[in-house]
Amino acid sequence: MRSVDLSPLFRYSVGFDRLDELFDTAFRSGAQDNSYPPYNIAKTGDDTYKITLAVAGFGEEDLEIVAKENLLTVRGKSGEADDAVYLHRGIARRAFEHRFQLADYVKVSGAHLANGLLDVQLVREVPEAKKEQKIEIGAAPQPRAIESDVKAA
Repeated sequence: MRSVDLSPLFRYSVGFDRLDELFDTAFRSGAQDNSYPPYNIAKTGDDTYKITLAVAGFGEEDLEIVAKENLLTVRGKSGEADDAVYLHRGIARRAFEHRFQLADYVKVSGAHLANGLLDVQLVREVPEAKKEQKIEIGAAPQPRAIESDVKAA
């Protein structure tokens, strides 16, 4: 089964049309090899997250982080080929590309590379206009009588 048709569900819902995109992305990324380099995704607070990628052998100049709309892409360029003859090569420095689908209002707040681990910090910033509002229930306004200074003849 290559695609999922969710169109019958859309007649009962409003605003969930991006759900189809998310399923397509999930099924497509399942076919790719997302095991290199290994990574963790952690929730570090109510509205903060951290993605950690193990990028041993990569420097800052070899890594590229791009956030566009709701997609975060992390790319690693393989380094210069050295002339060494390896008897065993356990540290793979091959090029990679990871794509992470971000929820609405999730933004990249920073990135840090230390000890072979790339940490990408994310934060959800919901605009005030989109936050929950409490609506007070009050009495209906009483109709006012219109008074006139002109006397009837």
